[in-house]
Amino acid sequence: MEKSAFRGGIILVSALHPTAAIVVNENEPGLLDDLETWLQEIAPPRDDFKHKDPRSGGRFESSAAIHFQSLLLNHQAIVPFSEKKLDLGPNQAVLFVELDGLRPKQIFVQVIGE
Repeated sequence: MEKSAFRGGIILVSALHPTAAIVVNENEPGLLDDLETWLQEIAPPRDDFKHKDPRSGGRFESSAAIHFQSLLLNHQAIVPFSEKKLDLGPNQAVLFVELDGLRPKQIFVQVIGE
């Protein structure tokens, strides 16, 4: 943001894939491990899903469980900024969450400001 002509406004960050997410949270390894465990507990892989991971003989590139995990998170975040700095709490960061790692992902960033 420091090199941008914008002084304040909002930034939209969006994951352009259904098996990834954008979240605002603490970037702490233990918390990220706990997040992975929590997602596996809430939306574990199941054999009866019709949308199956090809590693288990399915026809799609990732399992339905991964898609359901992405629904629990956000596919985008809107973050305000002022004086060319993101307005986040002291321990907050904008994080990209990769849920399956099967192929490269993209993000979209749009800045709206003055």
